[in-house]
Amino acid sequence: MERTYGYLGTLSVFFVAVLLISNIASTKIVQLGWLTFDGGTLLFPLSYIFADILTEVYGFQKSRRVIWLGFFCACVMSAILYVVGMLPAAADWGNQSAYDAILGQAPRIVAASLIAYLCGEFINSFILAKMKVWTAGKWLWSRTIGSTVVGEFVDSTLFILIAFAGVLPNSLLVTLIVSNYVFKTGIEILFTPVTYAAVGYLKRTEGEDHYDRDTNFSPFARG
Repeated sequence: MERTYGYLGTLSVFFVAVLLISNIASTKIVQLGWLTFDGGTLLFPLSYIFADILTEVYGFQKSRRVIWLGFFCACVMSAILYVVGMLPAAADWGNQSAYDAILGQAPRIVAASLIAYLCGEFINSFILAKMKVWTAGKWLWSRTIGSTVVGEFVDSTLFILIAFAGVLPNSLLVTLIVSNYVFKTGIEILFTPVTYAAVGYLKRTEGEDHYDRDTNFSPFARG
């Protein structure tokens, strides 16, 4: 019988919520100083922090389930928003153009988001799990930041290129990739003390500190 945990479900809910909210917020491009990025970037880095906590405490297998849960929820959300957008609007409702502009994301944007999310999150969790074994559980900061440096780079690069290559100038593509990457990685570093506190609390209260020594790291493995 599989062991139950007191906080695993709550962390999973927050992870999925952050992912879905980020996808909607990504419809707006914002600029802060020299950084130019989509609005979802303000929140999306938290999904990597949740993934780090899940992998560090409960192991890659549990994290894999949550990553796939987020993926399927994002697919359902995108499908529902598309179907609702295609349905005839009520005669006295004049906001169809606003709905299409904010929620009627193009299939290319949706595909870019989902592909980038899967690749980035799995790479992030894989690297963290491996580094935990290599470091014998020491230097948590090195694996939370190290895994994010790689995962966020993959995520940012794939999303921008798949979504906007051939549509935006190459110079703007580079600016978006760099801005997204710098901002997301910076958030991870800034939240390192919070990650330490959360990981320490969960390990104590859950009585779990998983090491992925014999784990099948295939994203498609069962269990």
